[in-house]
Amino acid sequence: MKNKKVTFLTQAAMIAAIYVVLTYVFAPFSFGEVQVRISEALTILPLFTPAAVPGLFIGCFIGNILGGAILPDVIFGSIATLIGAVGTYMLREQKPILGILPPIAANTVIVPFVLRFAYGVNLPIPFMMLTVGIGEVISCMVLGLILYSALKRYQGVIFKTAV
Repeated sequence: MKNKKVTFLTQAAMIAAIYVVLTYVFAPFSFGEVQVRISEALTILPLFTPAAVPGLFIGCFIGNILGGAILPDVIFGSIATLIGAVGTYMLREQKPILGILPPIAANTVIVPFVLRFAYGVNLPIPFMMLTVGIGEVISCMVLGLILYSALKRYQGVIFKTAV
């Protein structure tokens, strides 16, 4: 029992750390009206382990802080990632293509409102939904499915019993 808790916490911490590093390293195009956040490819991980849900949330939270985001972005951007991660986890028994939809949808809907009301970006919200959505499709769908394919082969080795 104790070993499973340690495994869960370790996986969550590692996922959070990787998310933070990817967000920080690719910061020039991880923020803004047109963004491709490479770290969002990790939102596929709840298909492998429930530890990814808190890991992604904490990683996004810390990544936003280190990236210089203002408080509403830190809060609501992290909530968008949490919603997406929970949705992906809930779809873990389905085809992987369905698992990428919750993070794309959550960020496409929430982030444009953060850009408008927190940062004062004066672009139409539907346009920002399109630009953020395209970035999420690139991150979650393209990169996320590549990551899924690579990890699927080693699922039993990498993601041992974290439940």
